Amino acid sequence: MYDLVIIGSGVTGYGAAMYAARLDLSVAVIGNVDGGTITLTDDVANFPGFIQLTGKELAEKVKAHALDYPVFIETGTVTDVFKSKEKIFYVVTENKSFLAKSLLFATGMKDRELEVPGHNELKNKGVSYCALCDAPLYKDKVVAVVGGSDSAVKDALLLAKYCPTVYIIYRSEKIHPEPINGARVMREPRIEVITKTNVVEILGSNKVTGVKLDNPHNGSNTLSLDGVFVAIGGIPYSSLAAKLGVKLNAKGEIMIDRSSRTNVEGVFAAGDVVDGEFKQAITGVAEGVNAAYQAYKYVNEHEFVLACK
Repeated sequence: MYDLVIIGSGVTGYGAAMYAARLDLSVAVIGNVDGGTITLTDDVANFPGFIQLTGKELAEKVKAHALDYPVFIETGTVTDVFKSKEKIFYVVTENKSFLAKSLLFATGMKDRELEVPGHNELKNKGVSYCALCDAPLYKDKVVAVVGGSDSAVKDALLLAKYCPTVYIIYRSEKIHPEPINGARVMREPRIEVITKTNVVEILGSNKVTGVKLDNPHNGSNTLSLDGVFVAIGGIPYSSLAAKLGVKLNAKGEIMIDRSSRTNVEGVFAAGDVVDGEFKQAITGVAEGVNAAYQAYKYVNEHEFVLACK
């Protein structure tokens, strides 16, 4: 039985694992995407201690730090969780079960899909959710990024290294990246921002040929494109936590206090899956470290007896 099982193998999970192991807790990390979604980011320049590196490099460094301690890592998908009457958590994967005195959900979120006609038919045929993965495939082609967040803007900046024209299409009056990335967009002649506009259909048969807009751009509701990159936020992976009775907000995010505690005793959460407004690698790691310390206190303040059968 582990003192702490962490569900999620991104920087939040590994950061929490490192700190929990420093506190002499026995720790297991379970995840099916090693490094988490930050590995899909080309440019990380806002994590203290590193002026600039890729998301994959950052994830590898945080994982290596965790593995400097006796942290057990299981690659797999958690399919079920439940709590026994002895207050012991059971974490079930496809192949085995783990027993834990406490749990940390660092499960992150999945991409929110663009629900318009043509999307499903053209997904992976010009519709992409990973600029880092697919940008080189669109060299010398015209593409658009749908979304106005900092992530969307960073995708556009990456694509501009390969593409002569990159449109950012956003539904509100202005995009809202971090100021430094907003300034980079303004200086980049290959990027054009189209605001107060929605993509209402993706056009093409075997590949993307364009999009239909709800507001005309240069006199036309049709924009010719070779690719569409979607960056409109995410949906939290919180269903397992909800199964334990953990409270979620209207967005499906896990609700935590300032110490990363949920409403269920012994259950903690951190990172993109929680209800914090500012979702960054550094804030997720900080929440994970808080959770590790609270798990340390919880484990040492309670007795756990596994019932004999």
